Amino acid sequence: MTSRRQSLTGVLVLTAGVAVGCGDAGSPDPLAPEPIFGADQRPASIQLVANPSPVLAVSMEDLEGNTLTTDDLRGKVTLINFWATWCGPCKAEIPDLIQLQERYSDHLQVIGVSTDEGPTQMVEDFATQYGINYPVVMMTPELNQAFPGVMALPTSFIIDPDGRVVKTHVGLISAGVLEQETRFLAALDPGITVDLVDEDPHGRLVNAAHATKIPGLDLTTLTPEQRVTALQRLNEEGCSCGCGLTLAQCRINDSSCGFSLPLAEQVVAEITGA
Repeated sequence: MTSRRQSLTGVLVLTAGVAVGCGDAGSPDPLAPEPIFGADQRPASIQLVANPSPVLAVSMEDLEGNTLTTDDLRGKVTLINFWATWCGPCKAEIPDLIQLQERYSDHLQVIGVSTDEGPTQMVEDFATQYGINYPVVMMTPELNQAFPGVMALPTSFIIDPDGRVVKTHVGLISAGVLEQETRFLAALDPGITVDLVDEDPHGRLVNAAHATKIPGLDLTTLTPEQRVTALQRLNEEGCSCGCGLTLAQCRINDSSCGFSLPLAEQVVAEITGA
């Protein structure tokens, strides 16, 4: 992955594919809300993709029956968050997403995409319990096509006001980073320093992420309950090859490992009784 740093300011920024309208030259919007998270939680710079791709047109229905389309999201920063009720890191970041949605409601739209396979009511109860204040939709094949490559939870896609994916976060991400990205892309603080990067399509699974797809392992024959149990164990139990990673991490980061696959298959066999 290559990186080059730009201090992006001015009335209109157009650098390596990132275009943002920025108000008065280099000056924050005087009516902009103050940052939620302290300076110790905000990074010195943020990273955005040098050549962002437009999001495919997609329609989704939230838990309350409201229809959202990608066209509806134009003009705001959008954070598409793939999560599940059983995913620990997902639960940990929800309070931060709630705060960001509340503070930046005029500039940011968070959308939670639940990958749960259980009853929708279970997700509705979870959203109520956690006080989620942004739309939650259920995973569909159309969403999977529009946002490909979700192999771990949580995974968040940051979309600029022009409808382009400018950043993908895999795993639990600092709320300070998300806030800085929002403030820059919404032209609330154009003085934020940005590193433009060419993203590596073969990303590694980071620690604070729960894999949902395991290379070499077919989980489609399991029941939803068995899949949840298997994924929890594969994301917790360590590989014996000496890598220091979980079985899920080892399979994704090094699918040629001869230790992780038999161990992963053993986990599945124990769960299914095979």
